Amino acid sequence: MAPNHSPKFLAIAHDAKKNIKETTVLDVKSRLDKGEKLLLIDVREESEFATDHIPGAIHLSKGVIERDIELAVPDLATEIILYCGGGFRSALSAENLARMGYSNVISMDGGIRVWRENGLPLTSH
Repeated sequence: MAPNHSPKFLAIAHDAKKNIKETTVLDVKSRLDKGEKLLLIDVREESEFATDHIPGAIHLSKGVIERDIELAVPDLATEIILYCGGGFRSALSAENLARMGYSNVISMDGGIRVWRENGLPLTSH
C-alpha cells in the first residue's frame, strides 16, 4: 500500500509528471527481457535499495543524484530510467536532471511498488 503523501508533495510531484517522460513497469520489463541494456537508477534511500531493487539497477538517491549524476553519467544524451517507491521521487528527480541538460530521462510510473505487485524479480545484491 502506498504511503500517505502530503498534499503539497503530491502537487509538486504531479506538476513534475507534466514535464517529463514516463514509462510503465511492464515496458521496462519487456525491454529487459529483449536484452536491452538499460541504465536503471534507483533514487530511493540507501536503506530501501539495500532491502531490494531491480537487478542491474544502480543507486543514486534523490538526495544526491543532482550532485553525483555528472560523474556517474557524463553523456547528457544517455537514456536514463529512474524509479523509486511509487513514481513521485523519480518524477521530481527526472525533472531536475532535464533541467541540468539530460535529454533522455524517463521516470518509471508506479515505481518498485508496481514492479513488486507484478511479481517481477528483485535482488538485494
